[in-house]
This record gives sequence, structure tokens and C-alpha cells, in this order.
Amino acid sequence: MDGALGLAFWLAVVGPVTGADAPTPMSAPSHSHTNRLAREKSPYLLQHQHNPVDWYAWGDEAFDRARRENKPVFLSIGYSTCHWCHVMERESFEDAATARVLNENFVCIKVDREERPDVDKIYMAFVQAMTGGGGWPLNVFVTPERKPFFGGTYWPPERKYGRPSFVDVLRQVHQSWGQQHGKIVESSHGLLAQLAAIVSREPTNGPALRPPDLHAAGATLKEGYDRVNGGFGGAPKFPTPSHPLFLLRYGVRFKDEEAVRMVSHTCERMAAGGIYDQLGGGFARYSVDERWLVPHFEKMLYDNAQLVQLYLDTHLATGDAAPAEVARGIIEYVLRDMTHPGGGFYSAEDADSEGKEGKFYCWTLAEMKQLLGPEEFRVAARYYGVTEHGNFHDHSDPAALPNQNVLSIAHPKLNPEERRWLESAREKMIVARRARVRPHLDDKILASWNGLMLGAVARASVVLGEPRYRAAAERNFAFLREKLWDPSTRTLYHRWRDGERDVVQLQESYAFVLGGVLELYQATLEPGTLEFAIALAEGMIERFHDPVAGGFWQSPKGAGDLILRVKEDYDGAEPSGNSVAALALLRLAAITGREEFRTPATKTLTLFAERMRRQPHASAFQLMALDFSLEEPRRVVVAGDPADPATRGLLQASHSVYQPNKVVLGTAGPVESFAASLRAKGEKPTAFVCTGLACKPPTQDPAQVRAHLGGR
Repeated sequence: MDGALGLAFWLAVVGPVTGADAPTPMSAPSHSHTNRLAREKSPYLLQHQHNPVDWYAWGDEAFDRARRENKPVFLSIGYSTCHWCHVMERESFEDAATARVLNENFVCIKVDREERPDVDKIYMAFVQAMTGGGGWPLNVFVTPERKPFFGGTYWPPERKYGRPSFVDVLRQVHQSWGQQHGKIVESSHGLLAQLAAIVSREPTNGPALRPPDLHAAGATLKEGYDRVNGGFGGAPKFPTPSHPLFLLRYGVRFKDEEAVRMVSHTCERMAAGGIYDQLGGGFARYSVDERWLVPHFEKMLYDNAQLVQLYLDTHLATGDAAPAEVARGIIEYVLRDMTHPGGGFYSAEDADSEGKEGKFYCWTLAEMKQLLGPEEFRVAARYYGVTEHGNFHDHSDPAALPNQNVLSIAHPKLNPEERRWLESAREKMIVARRARVRPHLDDKILASWNGLMLGAVARASVVLGEPRYRAAAERNFAFLREKLWDPSTRTLYHRWRDGERDVVQLQESYAFVLGGVLELYQATLEPGTLEFAIALAEGMIERFHDPVAGGFWQSPKGAGDLILRVKEDYDGAEPSGNSVAALALLRLAAITGREEFRTPATKTLTLFAERMRRQPHASAFQLMALDFSLEEPRRVVVAGDPADPATRGLLQASHSVYQPNKVVLGTAGPVESFAASLRAKGEKPTAFVCTGLACKPPTQDPAQVRAHLGGR
């Protein structure tokens, strides 16, 4: 079902949404009402607890009522730091008159897409197929049997932007449900069958992918490179870290120096832009322009975790120190502003502060002049590109905050004296910004995103030689085990917040945490960490793996609240669970020597081989797993007490060379048999760099480890 077919269905069954009925005037919001969402833990759902809309959370209660009353369901999906979700809430869901239309004619359900990406995936696929686009808020009309029949994204309260008003849409759907109910229900069955065909992945008998396919994929990705601004594609511009991460591997594997320069340039331009918080560290989700200047200000944990890995890789591949400092800046931001006292990592920070997008982050020239001394002001205003008229306005309320500036590095060249003035100015600006009202913090802790950041912080601890990062990674690991893991059943749950975990299980949670735990093991060589990784992998394979066709289902067997089981395969802002699982299982197989981990990884790559060949832009992380699979990985085996400083020196050396297709392991615990047979020489920690059963001469010198790995 493509967009044209979906539109044809709607016109045939329901008719065009013309806006013939005038929208009901908006009435003032009231917080005297409290709905069912007050019982939920999701920050997004709690944001809607005082809407006059009679919201339900996702579950049988709402669909049972819809069935009893023969009403369609209005399903609205978003997340707590979504700017346009806030806009639609203010305009429509807080409006009593609009709420009456919803409550009288529909059963209304709110879903947090970050808590239930499995629900979001199904209905997003429908809306994308029907309209040719998607996004959040995602608003879908479904039958009491959970089958979608119409949907879209943001609808304004009045007809504008070429869109009908929200009330126009509601009245048209209600009228059509009453007059053509049977036809809509019947057609929803066919739409579901077509949707199932879109999201299904059937095994192919095509040839296995080989190095030439990696080369072709890299060449394709290079075609989208922005030679002026870095990055790939135009505005709006997303970091999409898996693209440059793969391109860096490609450049090193095939000795394509141009590809390496593309990644290095992209990292430099992103870090100089407003998408990077020049005072507080961390990256916003995307830039609305092609220059990385004006961000959409929300900060997501998953973006920042992947960007740590990208900047670490770029640092190692190029020898440039600047990317390492950006990685530090991201981690310092996360540890300062995004970490629970117990060690878990929070999910996101909003774009809005006091209801205005970017208010926390932006500066006027007058503000800076008043705050800073003359020399501080002169240097800082020039360095950060601050002008009288500014470079940003809140598009939802342009007149509210005029002359705002997003800070970027506009003029980086400073002499030593100017550098001192800039540092003095920065300190004053940071203190002044702390006094502002911070954006909303989404403080739920998701296993999946925590797994990504766990891996990033653990790896950074050895690449950058920072013990604080190791301690933070170990605390996060302990938090996840205590709050979200049931060892008796090898079950990992998805969300923890405010003292409670949910009951949802998602394959991406298992895969992302597995990847993070393996990074922690390779940074510490603690046998218990490897034992946990094995238990987690076994639980993931048992619950989600398809042994017949290959690949992993997003939801476990018997997930009765979904109309479809999906195999997620899209490496976009986040990598897919299948891609991360494939790479993590290949690494785990190399560390443990267990074929039962390698086999499902290989079958996953086979299942998605044709997609990787045809759509490398959508498969960049999976291409990294393919790259790992195509050759025997190098193994750095370190024999010695993990707590010994000499062992840690060898570990740091092992991680100081850009060699993505390697694993680092110890000799204790459930490691592969050859590694377990190796012994330290003279009772001093000793490193062995091996491929298969062939090893370089054992060494106790970190510099020699780097040389064995081909480093400087």
C-alpha cells in the first residue's frame, strides 16, 4: 500500500476532508479535570492528565469500550519532549470544545512512543504508507479491533498550512463511521493485510553479501555528502550517526581517504554548529537548516550515546584530539544533567522552556553585553556569532522572543589572550544560564537507550583513560540489573520510573543492553559482566528469534495487544534491534567461541541482505555488522588481574587503535577455549594479539600492543 493507494481508499470510503464544517472556537484550558492518565508513569502521558479529553492508556479497557459503544478509536502517539506534540496539546487537547467532539464520538488513547515503540512502529508504517510521510504527533483512527483506517500527523485548530482543521477531520471521520461503517470495517481488513506485507520480511535465496557489496554501499552513501557543511542530505539535517560510523569503517577498510575526510569534516561542522550545546555539551536532535546552525532543541539520550561512539572513532581513526574533547563534552553533559542518583540515564530534555522553544539556550546581544565585561563581550560575541538581530525565532510564536541567537563557533581563531577572555565569558554565561528555567526533563529510564549510553561511556573510559567514566558505566550496569532484569526468568523489562518498572519486553532493549554490556566487559574484563551478557543473549534468542526465516521480532511471542509482529530493520535516528543484535551476537560469539550466538546473527544478515544491497541508507548499522562478519576478527587477550594497573594499561592500549573488527577479552570466565589457555608471562599482565589460533609475540608493553594492532 503506497501513499496513493491509501489516499484512494480514503476518498472512496470517507470522502475528502474539505473543512465545510466550521471549526469549533477554542475555549480556555482548565486544569480542574483529571483523567485516567494520572495513574500512569510515562512523563508524556502525565503531561496530558489534566486534558479535558477522556484519555485512556493503551490497553484492553479502551478497546473493550469502543467495541461496546461501536465507536472508532482516536489513537494519538507522541513523546514528552516533542515540540509539535506540545503545540497540538495546547491548541486542541486542552481545548474544552474540541475535547467534547472527541469524547462524544471517539474512544481516545494516548501512547508514549518511547515506552511502546512496537505500537508506534505499526501505526507509523500505516500513516507513512497512506500519506507518504510521518512524524509526531502521530494521530490514527482505528477500529475497536485495533485496525487502522485513517491517520495523519499534526492537524491545526483552524485550516492552515494546507491542512484541514482538526475538528474538520474529527467530524468527517465521525460522519463516515456512522454512514459507511460496514465499508470502513471491511476495508480495514484489507488494509491490515497490505500493512502486514509492507512490514514483513521474507527470506530470499540471493547470494550472500561480500566485500564488494560493502564498497558499493559506501560509494552510495558518499553521494549524499554535503561538501560545504558536512553531513548527508539537506535541511532538516539529522546526525544519523550510523551513516558516518559505517562510512569511517568503509574508508579504512578500502583505504578511501576521501571517505575518512568526509566523516572528520562532518564531525567538525556539527560540533561547531548550534546543534551542539556550546556551553553545556550534548547534541540536539537535528538542525532545521543545512548548516547545523539552528537546532530543534530537544536532546535525546540515544543520539548522544551514538555520537560519543562516532567522535571516539573519529579521534582514533584520524589522530585528531578535537573529536575526543567533543566526546568528553557529551558525557559530561549526560553525567551532570541526565543521570539518576542510582546510576540510570534519563531519556531526554525538551526543546521548550516556559513554553518557548529554545528559550533556555538562546542569547540576545543585549543580554551578553550586560553580563560580560567589554573584552569578554567583544571576544565571545564574535566567537559565537552573536548579532543584534539574531539567527533564531520560535516559529510557533515569532514575536514572543525577538533577536535570539543560537550559539555556534563562527570565528574559531583566537590568540592566547582572547582565549582567556573567552573562558572567562563562558564561565559567566554558564552561571547565568543555570539561573534560567530548564527545559522539561523526561526522567523515565529506558533499557534500550541506557544500553547505548552504557556502551558509549564504558568504551570512553578506556579510550580516554577516564576512571570516572568507568565508575559511571558500572553504576549504570548495576542499576539496569537491579531495576529491569529478572535473573530467574532471564527477562529484561523496558522502562523504569519513579520506583516501578513496566511489564513490556522489547527486542531492542535486549539487543542494545547486550551491546552496552559487551563494551563494559571489554573495558573491564570482569567475568561476571560476560556471564550476564550470555544470559541476556540467551533470553533474547529464546523470546524473539525466528529460527525459520531468521531475524528477530520486535515483540515477544504471545504479545496479544498488537495486530502485527514486526521485524524492525530501519537504521535511522536509532539503529534497529536486528542490526544491533547481529553485531553484538557476532562479538559475543568471538569472545565465547559459542556457535549458537553466531548462527542467529548470520541468519539475520542473510534475511536482510537484499535490503542492505538496495537501501544502504536505511541499513548503515547492519552494514557494520556485515563488515564484522566478513573476516576473522582480531582478538586481544589480556591475561592478568583486571584490577592490576598494568592490566588496565594494556586494556587502554588495546582500545587506543581504530580497529573496529576486534574484540578484547580476558582469560577468566566463559571465554573461548584458546583464550582461556593463555597465561601471563612471569606473573605480569600479558597481552596476546591473535587472529584465529595465530598470535603475535606476547607482550607486556602497551606500545607494542598498539603496534601489533597496526596503530601509531
